[in-house]
Amino acid sequence: MALLNDEILANVRTMLSDLTNDVTLAVFTDDQHCDYCKEILQLASEVSATTDRVHVEQYEIHKDADKAAELSLKRAPVIAILGKADYGLRFYGIPSGYEFSTLMHGIQKASKGTSDLDDTTRYFLAELPKKVEIEVFVTPTCPYCPQAAVLAMDMAVESDKINADVVESAEFPTLANSYNVMGVPLSVVNGTARIEGAAPAQTVLQAIREAIA
Repeated sequence: MALLNDEILANVRTMLSDLTNDVTLAVFTDDQHCDYCKEILQLASEVSATTDRVHVEQYEIHKDADKAAELSLKRAPVIAILGKADYGLRFYGIPSGYEFSTLMHGIQKASKGTSDLDDTTRYFLAELPKKVEIEVFVTPTCPYCPQAAVLAMDMAVESDKINADVVESAEFPTLANSYNVMGVPLSVVNGTARIEGAAPAQTVLQAIREAIA
């Protein structure tokens, strides 16, 4: 049974019709524990079928440990969204509900290879002295979560020093509990600086300053 109906597939075709470069969705499953691995792979495949520009590669995180290490993947299930370069775009869990739009945005940005951030944000990111990891905790039913996730992805595309990990918190409860995630979206920068809610870029930049200070 298809996960995406005809109306959604038509919208996906339109959204992905102007991709400039090929995108690979590297789907890593987990043979030991994975509630939605089958659905995640199916979802990626249905999206891929709408355009010649999107390709799916399937891996298993333990059996393909070398590939997982190459992409710095910590856990599964995860979709690594790869363009001409690896921009550090990761979606941990199934991008369903409101988070399907986050997947679409990630594909578009990975294909384009540039962000739509304002000049002030771009200049700041260009001067980053060290690596930054932004983890964005989301749920499929949260209408505000894509805003936070998309901003993190844009920053990752803009700077090769930033990685954006979007995490479906219900699928990774141990990780979510380690950060005491009580509500979403919650963004955590380098494991320390926290941003609650869908904050503007300047708030995220301040959290990055605090995290790298």
